[in-house]
Amino acid sequence: MVFPSSHRLSPPCICGAVSCCRMCDEELNPAAVAQPVEDVHGDGRWMSQHTRFVQECKDGEPDVLFIGDSMLQLMEQYEVWKEFFSPLHALNFSIAGDTTCNVLWRLQNGELENIRPKVVVLWVGTNNYEHTAEQVAGGILAIAQLLTSHLPKAKKVVLGLLPRGEHPNPLRVKNAAVNGFLHSWLPRLGQTQLLDVGREFVHSDGTIIPRHMFDFLHLTSTGYLTVAKPLSDLLLQILDETPEERQASLV
Repeated sequence: MVFPSSHRLSPPCICGAVSCCRMCDEELNPAAVAQPVEDVHGDGRWMSQHTRFVQECKDGEPDVLFIGDSMLQLMEQYEVWKEFFSPLHALNFSIAGDTTCNVLWRLQNGELENIRPKVVVLWVGTNNYEHTAEQVAGGILAIAQLLTSHLPKAKKVVLGLLPRGEHPNPLRVKNAAVNGFLHSWLPRLGQTQLLDVGREFVHSDGTIIPRHMFDFLHLTSTGYLTVAKPLSDLLLQILDETPEERQASLV
């Protein structure tokens, strides 16, 4: 299957859903519109981070590229990053608070230049409060499409959105619905798979405990370990593939 060079998808849509073409189209899906973060504080922090990432593209040669929001950005502060991911020659282009729109803008403006990672890990969407579950999934799909266009030889791992809040709540329902759409849509893109470990965080009574999420959203060291182990196993499996195996999987 041949995909268009931009992140917009032309019918027939790869997801196969009746409404997904609307969700993948930036003109109709607000979660697929690339836009930078407004500098409401006046200190230019977000743009400074983006500029640093663009510079790192010129200096680094990562095998694994991590892209997302605070869920990935904070991972670097924990031992799991040093243990599992630093040895994989990884770069982490993640910014707290980012939505699918912000990630799209960053990737369209230099963060994919001059690098050729073997794997890209994407984790974003939990900050898309203004968008429906279907729109959020469409925004994530648009990012995956952009990655496919710019890095055709790279495999992509999309991390499912985690449950949030101490007790069941509407945002948990929404994030689960996003994952449901991604489970159906992503395999049809090719070279892309969903890793969803969310069920590991919810106890039998429906609660999430501070031992895993200190604020019932962001992860503790124990929470990150729950994510890092299966993710590391998957990345090692991909990286251990021979060039012939990688090429065969691209066909």
